[in-house]
Amino acid sequence: MKKKLSQPRLIALLVLGISVTALAGAFIAQYAFGLYPCKLCIYQRWPFVVTGLAGIALFFFPDALRKAAYLEFIAGIVFLANAAIALFHSGVERKYWEGLEGCGAPDMTGSVAEILERIKNAPVARCDEIPWADPIFGLSMANYNVVLCLLSFLLCIAASLYTMRKANGYL
Repeated sequence: MKKKLSQPRLIALLVLGISVTALAGAFIAQYAFGLYPCKLCIYQRWPFVVTGLAGIALFFFPDALRKAAYLEFIAGIVFLANAAIALFHSGVERKYWEGLEGCGAPDMTGSVAEILERIKNAPVARCDEIPWADPIFGLSMANYNVVLCLLSFLLCIAASLYTMRKANGYL
């Protein structure tokens, strides 16, 4: 007889899967297809690291329902923060507002010769340009990240509410 995954463990695998898949997609785009990330692209990667770690923690502590509910809630809030970063980036790409200063600037430490060499060899990645958009909808990776993170936020918050109700004996 197969053992059924508990709801917190299932959510943990979903959160971890979303995080790992998003990061893998970003790194494949960067290293396999030469789509170098701008500063805002890099900022969007860090929340996936946090949610991935939350997913791992949730997987190993699923029976402590209150703790599971808090981890699901925290993962949801981090996904929401990532959606906000991606929405800001989407607006910069579409020229709705200005981006961050120094977006895409190379490392300026070291000697003048080292700095000049890095500038010459650095791939240019600007926050206000769309390096790739899908051919059907014309959406950028930042646009898709907004959607992914908002859906992930809703999933985590719903799971957190369900888990908390279960922990309090309402279910």
